Amino acid sequence: MTVVIIAVTVLFAAAGILALTRIIRGPSVLDRIVATDVLLATIVAAIAAEAAYTGDATALPVLVVLSILGFTGSVSVSRFATRRRGDGDAPRPPLRRGGTDER
Repeated sequence: MTVVIIAVTVLFAAAGILALTRIIRGPSVLDRIVATDVLLATIVAAIAAEAAYTGDATALPVLVVLSILGFTGSVSVSRFATRRRGDGDAPRPPLRRGGTDER
């Protein structure tokens, strides 16, 4: 069982280091935001693995809070990053019967 624990720890550490590298070196803000989301998911998975290994349920509220934080952060950033079109938010007219759009 010790080999499995060491392997899982190494994998979580590698995922965290790669996410931190993308946060530091990311060429755009969106790359850094996605890397932050990946880092948060890695932390949640590591805490869940530790809770499953020890059988301790006291970490479950922390997992719920971190998951909600990650979800709301991702949704907020995706809404913020969405570019608005110049014509407002008007819906596009339906396609013609032939399946082509005549614009």
